Amino acid sequence: MTELLLGVFSAFGLSASAGLNAYVPLLMIAIVSRLSGAFGWNILDLQAPYNNLENGWIISLLIFLSVVEFFADKVPAVNHANDVIHTFIRPVAGAVAFAASAQVVTDIHPAISLAAGLLIAGTVHTAKAGAMRPAVTATTGGTGNVFVSVAEDILATFLSILAILLPVFIGALTVLFVSWLIWWVWRRENRKLQQADL
Repeated sequence: MTELLLGVFSAFGLSASAGLNAYVPLLMIAIVSRLSGAFGWNILDLQAPYNNLENGWIISLLIFLSVVEFFADKVPAVNHANDVIHTFIRPVAGAVAFAASAQVVTDIHPAISLAAGLLIAGTVHTAKAGAMRPAVTATTGGTGNVFVSVAEDILATFLSILAILLPVFIGALTVLFVSWLIWWVWRRENRKLQQADL
């Protein structure tokens, strides 16, 4: 049961990371799994068909795509086109990351894993591309987008590494985030009620 729970935490972290950067979590999964197999570590053991991510050609392709996305996301106007294109890619990458990462593929139906990853990455991408980036563009005239993009890349990389190596930390972050969200909604509703009473 503990292994299943840790796998789910890992999968959540990696699919959320894919919502920020489609290729970084897949690249981290591929590299850690390949190193895990080469050195006999018991960190991440990909099951078929996801073990194809360990292929050298796939890793090279993921590195290339990561570099392209890194630079495309730093150029004004191109970054918005990049976000539009990745509206389809990031949720799919999140679905693959969720299903591949956690050794839950054998315990949870693959369709459920793929759907969960799709929803998580899609939600993170929508918040990023639909709300946060336009606000940054509007308030900074586009100059803040480069800094935000670099921060997103760092966060995606850090979150991916944590999700693979310390999934308990991702679980704790999830609990804290959900608690904060419940508190925020509760506080907002209380304010509405207080204003209605006035």
